[in-house]
Amino acid sequence: MTELADLTAELVSIPSHEDETDAGDAIEAWLRAETDAAVERDETGNVVARRGATDDPDATTLALVGHHDVVPPAPRQTTDDGGYVVEERDGRLYGRGTADMKGAVAACMLAFRDAAVPAGVELVAASFVGEEVGGTGARAAIDAGFAPDYALVAEGSTNYSKEGVTDVVVAHKGRRGSTVRATGAAAHASEPESGVNAVYRACDAVDVIRDIQFPEAEVFGETLSGSVAVTKMDGGDAWNVIPDACEVTVDERTVPGERADLGRVEALPGVEWEIDQDLPPMACGDDAFAEAALAAAETAQAGDPELVTKPHATDAGWLAEAGVECVVCGASEPGEAHTETESVSLDVLDRCYRIYRELAENPPRSD
Repeated sequence: MTELADLTAELVSIPSHEDETDAGDAIEAWLRAETDAAVERDETGNVVARRGATDDPDATTLALVGHHDVVPPAPRQTTDDGGYVVEERDGRLYGRGTADMKGAVAACMLAFRDAAVPAGVELVAASFVGEEVGGTGARAAIDAGFAPDYALVAEGSTNYSKEGVTDVVVAHKGRRGSTVRATGAAAHASEPESGVNAVYRACDAVDVIRDIQFPEAEVFGETLSGSVAVTKMDGGDAWNVIPDACEVTVDERTVPGERADLGRVEALPGVEWEIDQDLPPMACGDDAFAEAALAAAETAQAGDPELVTKPHATDAGWLAEAGVECVVCGASEPGEAHTETESVSLDVLDRCYRIYRELAENPPRSD
């Protein structure tokens, strides 16, 4: 295998769905051995390396960003001793985390090492923990002052506009998960008028949610549409008791700048609404950065990449919320991540390496 394939296989073989420490150790050790960068490991477990104009307060900072945690593997993806299975066949590497996203992390690491960083530019390689559980690593890094001018987040963007092309994502949806709670008064079901049926109140709330208009946003001429869906209802304890409580789970896909007005349900008697998770959307607001990333993608491949949007939330949402201009560009293809047969194309990983290195050597300059 190539150096990139070998490094990907090494990272993928390290379990990191419950504890990212060993994977972070491997990334940190490689960066210290292979580069002359200033490498830091924070208390959360994030690994951040910097090279180039690190002492220049006026330098333009470009970060190549990934994460080294993964979702739990399927039984077929683990070895008898608890490790991860890694297999190469037909030009692809198979294993938990190959596509999401240790392959792209490896490509970022090699591009970070190999790029000829221009004067006046600080190049950063960052691999965060906790992306799969709400961006805990990214949020900790931001709270500690992580604030590059630009960030390429190496999540999947391959085969979005067409087969055989790695595109540049300039916007993606977020996800807000919430719970609607309806309360009533219990009574025997033979005398329903003696109580207040919480399920009925919850159904009234569902009717309100059903009529909410989905928000939309336009980014670089691309329309990103949000959505709202009731995905679960839970109420009642017995067949002969009027329920005094009912909960409704709501999944909302958010777009930059807007949220659906779910708070309207609280105008109903006995109904409360609580946000459980809010993963922010992302929109690149810097034309020069988007065009520089697209130019790098065009240089690195024979296909015709485009500026596209992505339906899934990533750590780019947290970074964008903190004021970092972001794009998303990576090897994972739609439907590949989190599967029992997760894999990544080795040719596409090499393409991503070339995109990352090209952008690192030709970044936009901040004002």
